[in-house]
Amino acid sequence: MTFVFNSSKDAMNNVLRENNSQLPLEVWAGVECTVNRVGEEYFDQLERNGHATRLDDLDLFAKLGIKAIRYPVLWERIASDGLENADWSWADERLGRLRELGIRPIVGLVHHGSGPRDTSLVDPEFPEKLAVFARAVAERYPWITYYTPINEPLTTARFSGMYGHWYPHGRDDLTFARALLGECRGVALAMKAIREVTPSAQLVQTEDLGKTYSTPKLEYQAEFENERRWLSFDLLCGRINPTHAMWGYLRDCGISQAELEGFLQNTCPPDIIGINHYLTSERFLDEHTENYPAWTHGGNGRDKYADVEAVRVCAEGLAGPRTLLLEAWERYHLPLAVTEAHISCTREEQLRWFYEVWNAAQELQAEGVDIRAVTAWALLGSYDWNSLVTKANGYYEPGVFDLRSRSVSRGESPHPRPTAIAKMVQNLANGHQPNHPLLETPGWWHRQERLLYPALSCNGEIGRARKSHTTSPSDPSPLAIIGARGTLGKAFARLCEVRGISYHLLTRQEMDITDPASVDAALTQLKPWAVVNAAGYVRVDDAEREPHVCLQINAEGPAILAAACAQHNVPLLTFSSDLVFDGAVSNPYVETDAVAPLNVYGCSKVLAEKLVLQAYPASLVIRTSAFFGPWDEYNFVTIALRQLSAGNDFIAAEDGIVSPTYVPDLVHASLDLLIDGECGLWHLANKSAIAWADLARLAAKQAGVSVSNLISVPTEQLGFTAPRPTYSVLGSSRGEFMPSLDSAISRYLEERI
Repeated sequence: MTFVFNSSKDAMNNVLRENNSQLPLEVWAGVECTVNRVGEEYFDQLERNGHATRLDDLDLFAKLGIKAIRYPVLWERIASDGLENADWSWADERLGRLRELGIRPIVGLVHHGSGPRDTSLVDPEFPEKLAVFARAVAERYPWITYYTPINEPLTTARFSGMYGHWYPHGRDDLTFARALLGECRGVALAMKAIREVTPSAQLVQTEDLGKTYSTPKLEYQAEFENERRWLSFDLLCGRINPTHAMWGYLRDCGISQAELEGFLQNTCPPDIIGINHYLTSERFLDEHTENYPAWTHGGNGRDKYADVEAVRVCAEGLAGPRTLLLEAWERYHLPLAVTEAHISCTREEQLRWFYEVWNAAQELQAEGVDIRAVTAWALLGSYDWNSLVTKANGYYEPGVFDLRSRSVSRGESPHPRPTAIAKMVQNLANGHQPNHPLLETPGWWHRQERLLYPALSCNGEIGRARKSHTTSPSDPSPLAIIGARGTLGKAFARLCEVRGISYHLLTRQEMDITDPASVDAALTQLKPWAVVNAAGYVRVDDAEREPHVCLQINAEGPAILAAACAQHNVPLLTFSSDLVFDGAVSNPYVETDAVAPLNVYGCSKVLAEKLVLQAYPASLVIRTSAFFGPWDEYNFVTIALRQLSAGNDFIAAEDGIVSPTYVPDLVHASLDLLIDGECGLWHLANKSAIAWADLARLAAKQAGVSVSNLISVPTEQLGFTAPRPTYSVLGSSRGEFMPSLDSAISRYLEERI
């Protein structure tokens, strides 16, 4: 071994730690920037999220008040064809802008990658090659002092060398160990090269820190997993000696004694240990495989067992971020930071998770733990992590910003839209505590519905270790849902139950929106955090015969409700329709297109939009179209399948083109927009443009039902009283948040079974 590191700075670091432990907890942020290789294909998150071409994202990030940002200067992107052909223009521009904005970059050189094509994680020269690139980065940007040369070495080595997901697709212990030691040596040599240019450079070493629990029989495997999780930190800190629990394992893998001793002789301890923790990082092992689905089954050659998410089976719940951070502190007594805090879930659960991590860090800091920051991850969301970035299916998880903005179908580039998380991050960065009512309810990982399998004790370890989360008050502020008898109102109530959103489903007797006194009394009594108006007159043909009733319920009532919500300063969500348009176009309607209703019902919705937004401009008005869902028996898709399955004739229009809307998707998207504080007109419908008859065919095909009794006719032959537009497809200039129609129908069929 020839690599040598900077001299000891223990005394200085102790002073710095003492001083920094008194500083307020900082908010950092990060851009998901993985460039991983699968076979010969590279998956590049910066291309997927568009940040590769959007410099002005940095100004959006700065408005959050963040102090530092984990930022990519990735080897694969900068010098894919060798350092002599490196293109620094992208990094020059962006790092320069971050410097102007006063945001400290924590520069990452390899993020779940394996380097350019001429190397790999098991290339013996990988560490030296990375160090050459690292030196070039430091020489070009000598003012940068924070580095993460390789993100999550242990996780990357597992996925690349043990599980075969990423290049070089190893599936054995030796490839795993070679990859891990190569990465850790690469970190050490990279920091040596950087510090020769910038002596004050600090190593922020990140790792996904989970924990494993088990049945008594498998305690030996859990103990092994729990020791192996520290490997990258222990190697860098020079802890892997002949008495270390992992020494024998690494030697059995095929690693030489000399190679391990090299880490003892040349330590490179992190200046800050970065902990990335996800709900799926805590695992439970159980030999009773019959209790779990086949895809969870595995083994170690000695025993077969199921490997499942601990949160789904452990009666005590998770150890959680507080316990895991404390374990890291007690093991190393080095400064800590949470370098990724994210959950793929609904908006309120994302808020709850981030706030729980933040509170855990604050509690530990108050107890004397040197913890520096919590990192909002990922600013722009991420793509296809549900398949561990082995496929490009387009599965998107929003983050601090949501990229599903502007009409991609119209060729417009995404525009990052701040979510409710952005407001929380901004509040915390400026020393303010968030006060969203939805934080009063614990996250799903604390609620009983988290248990998918028979609950088991995780050896009592979690119960002893975890500090109970903040309990919610007995009566959290509810979401008021108007329309207790309707399909949409019931759907909101059902999904609020699932999402842990306290609600009150109001009947007309409890709140008559056409009576100002009734509305004011109900709002005064309930004190809701928001109101959803899911009520309305929906009989399109009957409206032609009783227009005054339709207008009173659909227009006057929402206007009265909007005025009352404005007076009570309560957000309002109400719904409009595609029937505000006349169908004279052949491209999807967007929010700014002129309205021209053909019938009384459409007129009532146009008037409602105008009156609501006049009375309360902060209202959220959502136009939608052609409901279908699994929880009522009277929507078009359900009736079509019922009739066709019974062998009865079913008649449908062949010329009316619509964009059908799956009710659960509509409710979820509407709630997210409401929580984000959005307002004005929005269009929400599943991505499609389809005739009614073709919709019946599509649903029948996916359900395996014959369409021999489907009769397609022109709309004019259906005998409707009210005229309908022949084309009322909804697009959007504000954002496309709804899944495809094919996906919606598949989930509809699964849900109704």
